[in-house]
Amino acid sequence: MDKILAIIIANLITNNYILFKFMGLCPFLGVSKETKPAISMGAAVIFVLILSCLMTWALYSYVLLPYHIEYMRTVVFILVIAASVQFIEMVILKISPALYKALGIYLPLITTNCVVLGVAVINTDDFFIAGKPIVGSFGYSILQALFAGLGFMLMLLLMSGIRERLELADVPESMDGLPIAFIIASIMGFAFMGFLGLKI
Repeated sequence: MDKILAIIIANLITNNYILFKFMGLCPFLGVSKETKPAISMGAAVIFVLILSCLMTWALYSYVLLPYHIEYMRTVVFILVIAASVQFIEMVILKISPALYKALGIYLPLITTNCVVLGVAVINTDDFFIAGKPIVGSFGYSILQALFAGLGFMLMLLLMSGIRERLELADVPESMDGLPIAFIIASIMGFAFMGFLGLKI
């Protein structure tokens, strides 16, 4: 239970991929102007994370490790993630063309979102010892993927809420847009550092 709580709290708050590992900053800054696209992007990233972690865990366990080709991990994981994103794109285009248009270029950018690749790689580092999965490795990998995605979505929602409020504020022209967004992201990072002393 302690391990599960540690994974949940670390991925949501104390070791968030955006604020502490600086992964996924492109969609974080690009899609966080409004809340609705932020929620949609967060949901898409969560789905891709879980789907890709399922496939990468299986490939790593049953193909890469048994055949001693672990050095191909990054290439294989990128191919799996690209296929997952392509599948998501087709589903969203079929179900909601308006949402597909709203997400724009950021939907295919999930392929290059380093949070997705980072979680898959960190799963193999954290939940495999001496070339073998630890007990509960599969469940821990999925849990980490889910809460990494929820942490990503949480940051998108917080940032989008702040940026929507900034539209009503009198921001100096030289700070308008990305400069103020970077300052806000830095302040959020400092604020969340307060949780680093949290003990489970």
